[in-house]
Amino acid sequence: MYRLSAYRQLKNRASSSHLNWITLFNSTRSNHTLSFATVKAEEVSGSQPAEVHNLVQGKWTKSSSWNTILDPLNGQPFIKVAEVNESELQPFVESLSKCPKHGLHNPFKALERYLMLGDVSTKAAHALGLPEVSDFFAKLIQRVSPKSYQQALIEVLVTQKFLENFCGDQVRFLARSFAVPGNHLGQQSNGFRWPYGPVAVIAPFNFPLEIPLLQLMGALYMGNKPVLKVDSKVCIVMEQMLRLLHECGLPVDDVDFINSDGKTMNKLLVEAKPRMTLFTGSSRVAEKLADDLSGRVKLEDAGFDWKILGPDVNEVDYVAWVCDQDAYACSGQKCSAESILFMHENWSKSSLLDKMTELAARRKLDDLTIGPVLTVTTETMLDHAKKLLQIPGSRLLFGGEALQNHSIPKIYGAIKPTAIFVPLEEILKDEHYPLVTKEIFGPFQVVTEYKDNQLPLVLDALEKMHAHLTAAVVSNDILFLQKVIGNSVNGTTYAGLRARTTGAPQNHWFGPAGDPRGAGIGTPEAIKLVWSCHREIIYDVGPMPLGWKVPAST
Repeated sequence: MYRLSAYRQLKNRASSSHLNWITLFNSTRSNHTLSFATVKAEEVSGSQPAEVHNLVQGKWTKSSSWNTILDPLNGQPFIKVAEVNESELQPFVESLSKCPKHGLHNPFKALERYLMLGDVSTKAAHALGLPEVSDFFAKLIQRVSPKSYQQALIEVLVTQKFLENFCGDQVRFLARSFAVPGNHLGQQSNGFRWPYGPVAVIAPFNFPLEIPLLQLMGALYMGNKPVLKVDSKVCIVMEQMLRLLHECGLPVDDVDFINSDGKTMNKLLVEAKPRMTLFTGSSRVAEKLADDLSGRVKLEDAGFDWKILGPDVNEVDYVAWVCDQDAYACSGQKCSAESILFMHENWSKSSLLDKMTELAARRKLDDLTIGPVLTVTTETMLDHAKKLLQIPGSRLLFGGEALQNHSIPKIYGAIKPTAIFVPLEEILKDEHYPLVTKEIFGPFQVVTEYKDNQLPLVLDALEKMHAHLTAAVVSNDILFLQKVIGNSVNGTTYAGLRARTTGAPQNHWFGPAGDPRGAGIGTPEAIKLVWSCHREIIYDVGPMPLGWKVPAST
């Protein structure tokens, strides 16, 4: 009876959400308006500021105070975020506490939800595939995290493809179990993927849609009840996405959405005690959360990402272009951005650096191929450049200057794409290494050169790094690839002539290695690792052996 009743409820809910989805589709096509949206991306401005609300226990709510976000392009107050303070946390604590440790669903409970979430993914993927919807989100991303339209649109398309990957039965396939024969008839061990129950997702500013949405859906797929916190500067994007998901059939009480400062969010995590917290962001905050939450975390923290150009020089134009994209697309604000380039001396004899200089010079604020840096000021970046240039043998390759003729507020950064050469021997010195390998989350990279007999020094430099997110080994020399890959760690490593450091598409694992707390994103393996744990059920139902008697004590 329970199963039949649950199925009927699911069917009724699906029918209702299907009608809403049809309404969304028709209104989008006929009126060029979006029924889920509460803002128009092009109109968000100082004269027409947008509002961002919270979602808790199935209801959209405001708070007692507003955080005013400044337009990163002109400094005007253009978004008001209803930020929850510490005295307003109780509804969020209660909401998480209502979710049991065994989750909203699991392989033995509420199996209909696997199907429901597959349907939600189908509808959301289709919606994001509509030109009007993808354009809305791309332009909204541009407003809060300025990047070129193409970069913003790619973020939307990757998100849409991810949702396509988990349509239909693909959600329940994530919970695939296995069985092993036991020692006697009636005994069998079964391994299951089990949810954590109440969980938290904390997402950064640089990919306002892709990172939070992929992690949020992964948490839901595996049966968890998440509370989502996105950097307030860009949280409007996920607020709108949640409204779209509701149109596509996601129950409104499946996800809580909170806006707050870091201190308040930390208090929520300590009080609500989520069984697992996914954090994407800085190493400093990651380590604090790991301590405060007694290790119940998965982390995708900072990435000082390296690229090595091998001895075989080919396709210089292409390699130069990829170096430019890796270091400066999105103004260098990718956790996978190229932070340091080790080039074999054969490459330094080519036209590579000249071509990189030319490509960097093409980037303009007008089309946002270079733009505001949201977490590092101009002064900080230029001061870092000055310190690097004090290292013996270092020199400025290009950049090293502030952008001119703009209205970007001083709380943000604005510099030209910058590259500084530092000799390899100097990098490895204890007094220089921490400075050279300091991550600058902006359009900034270090370049160095090595000879054949200096490859061990390059590998030593890699071994000393503490962050192991992405890397690239640009070479088609198989023996060279084997040497570098076999002596490095980075969790997402591209290898071959077309290797890059950036790009977190939906078709492969993206995440760090070398840390048991490391989180992945995007693939079935990543979802199962981050958002579920292993549970073993051992059936032992008999029959009893004929003539069994109570044995002697042991």
